[in-house]
Amino acid sequence: MLEEAKSSEEVADSGINRRIADRVRELRATRGYTLDALATRCGVSRSMISMIERGAASPTAVVLEKLAAGLDVSLASLFGGEQEGTPSEPLVRRAQQLKWRDPESGYTRRNLSPPGWPSPIQLVEVNFPPGARVAYETGGRESTVHQQVWVMSGRIDIVLGTELHALQQGDCLAMRLNQPLIFSNPTSSAARYILALCNVPGA
Repeated sequence: MLEEAKSSEEVADSGINRRIADRVRELRATRGYTLDALATRCGVSRSMISMIERGAASPTAVVLEKLAAGLDVSLASLFGGEQEGTPSEPLVRRAQQLKWRDPESGYTRRNLSPPGWPSPIQLVEVNFPPGARVAYETGGRESTVHQQVWVMSGRIDIVLGTELHALQQGDCLAMRLNQPLIFSNPTSSAARYILALCNVPGA
């Protein structure tokens, strides 16, 4: 039974890695960046980007955020491209929402918004394990990404720049992703929160 569950997870991870690979390759081609150019823009090695585009790597959230910044999109956008051959729809059922697990911290994120739907707003549900920590080197985007964090359960500490925000259940924090950002859970219980993101081109 354990082996079957592990096999199922590996298949899911492989599918998500393939989707990320296709999305990164598509965004890079649209912007006309070579592998070397994107590597310079985002601070991720050329070889790692190549592996990600081939679906041969399981990138961490930190690496994906760097790629997203270099491609001038939100992190959620790397998961939310259209399904090939499927028209965009305004409704996505819970069972169809893409779920991804960060191999480094163990946190999981679920894209709640309909994939490919033409809206500047994206919703993401996050489950953050006890003791986990993720540090993003945010910044460098040409556009502005606005983000709000609404805590549904547990506690999450957010350091934006040099300012610490200790968020409890029901708290909501608004921010711009233009400086270093650290998420951490200092408790022994998992935290769950919703991210609302809006990308403003050229702002």
